[in-house]
Amino acid sequence: MSTLSRRRFLSTAGAAVVGLPLLSKSEGYAQPVSDASTGTRPVRVVSSANGQEATRTAYEMITAGRDPLDAVIAGVNIVEDDPEDTSVGLGGLPNEDGVVELDAAVMHGPTHRAGAVASLQNIRNPSKVAKLVMEQTDHVLLVGEGALRFARAHGFTEEDLLTAKARGIWLYWKQTLSERDDWLTPPDSVLDADVAEFFNRPTGTIHCAGINSAGDMSCVTTTSGLSFKIPGRVGDSPIIGAGLYVDNAIGSCGSTGRGEANLQNLCSFAAVELMRNGMSPKDAGIEILRRVVAHTTEKRLLRDDGSPNFGLKFYLLAKDGRYAGVSMWGPARYSVTDEQGTRHEDCAVLYER
Repeated sequence: MSTLSRRRFLSTAGAAVVGLPLLSKSEGYAQPVSDASTGTRPVRVVSSANGQEATRTAYEMITAGRDPLDAVIAGVNIVEDDPEDTSVGLGGLPNEDGVVELDAAVMHGPTHRAGAVASLQNIRNPSKVAKLVMEQTDHVLLVGEGALRFARAHGFTEEDLLTAKARGIWLYWKQTLSERDDWLTPPDSVLDADVAEFFNRPTGTIHCAGINSAGDMSCVTTTSGLSFKIPGRVGDSPIIGAGLYVDNAIGSCGSTGRGEANLQNLCSFAAVELMRNGMSPKDAGIEILRRVVAHTTEKRLLRDDGSPNFGLKFYLLAKDGRYAGVSMWGPARYSVTDEQGTRHEDCAVLYER
């Protein structure tokens, strides 16, 4: 597999500094940013690639008059409820002990309020619990047993979130982790091909953001986090300013990928601030990726050519309706729904594989 050379990356970065575009098809201008006759803005929903149905549902709800936060949460609930999606909710990949721990955050643009939960067990829709934290507590973040008790108090039903598929992936990881223990690798004849592909510890998340015709925005990020993580590990998804951030006067940003890199740079907040200072969504996202690269110095996180060996994506939505998906590595896609329909679009990328 070929990689972008260090020289090519630096050349690309230099071109961008003087204002040249990094890639085409990287930023959406599919609709006018406003309707001069009515003063309304385009309704639009953006999400990670696994969120096509989420964006479709949220768009329908927003155009029907629902609050954008209610809409994007309803959208990601589809993915949280899907046992075949191993990145969130029911069927999410577990920690190293085989326990599914979920994180989620929500942020409401018009009120600038936020709520989040982390290391939540046995509740398949952490995004709903995060919204209740925002609405019915004086806190922003609840974790672990406290988050579970809060969910129970509001009538959420506990269930075992570890599906047979996720359990098989976890067991395969344990069985192949070391040759110096008593776990034996299962014979190939009984190893499902869908299990073997997860050996490299995938990260998985869904972020979804929406804007209504009045220009009000909200967003949500929900995840089962890094697969086989140390119990209690919390990534970027439930941290306001990292996993997501929205300023209703400017725009929003959310992320998927390596949470630790995002936490160390507070990427979503930083991207919105760059948009405040005049950058487009695409340029803001690419600049934040460059900052992550510049701050990544540990050899274990770098490839031979100096590029990061991990992935990170941002999904950005501006007050005027412009939007972009950006990715550390390409090719990559993200989901969009607006008056032109539901579709995948190409992310702008920093490195091509």
